[in-house]
Amino acid sequence: MGMAPISERRVTAAAEGEVVVFLIGMRINRWRAVRHWLPVLTAMPRMLKELSREGSGLLGLRGLRGGPRVYGAVQYWESREKLLAYASDQGGEHRPAWAAFNRRVRDSKGGVGIWHETYVVPAGSYESVYVDMPPAGLGAAWGVEPVGRRGERAAQRMASGAV
Repeated sequence: MGMAPISERRVTAAAEGEVVVFLIGMRINRWRAVRHWLPVLTAMPRMLKELSREGSGLLGLRGLRGGPRVYGAVQYWESREKLLAYASDQGGEHRPAWAAFNRRVRDSKGGVGIWHETYVVPAGSYESVYVDMPPAGLGAAWGVEPVGRRGERAAQRMASGAV
């Protein structure tokens, strides 16, 4: 898999309407508690493979590292409804992983921690610019367009309500 080409111009994310940003991660609290943190670490790739299918609602993601103990991802979703539907899908990868984590956490003595944050950002409350960059973040999730279509300055893009 090659690297995305660098856009040699100023572009902005082509997102329309509200944007759903989901942050999720884990922290290894005790290295020796491998039986507690390894299943958490290996559950995410299975979920992401499942989410790569058409119509899941996941538009894009970017991995996060917070040192050797913290792993996570920033995810961009089509809608809050699709995010919540995935989280509660009885036949998907998330529910069994969540149930297994809850069973293990009872006797893990804090060996692993997990966290997530969900942000539903209304239209007109976000803006972006990418200069000499391959598509990243919101731009990678929604695609990009020339900055001029939404305003040359951040204040213009925010004020236009077109975002």
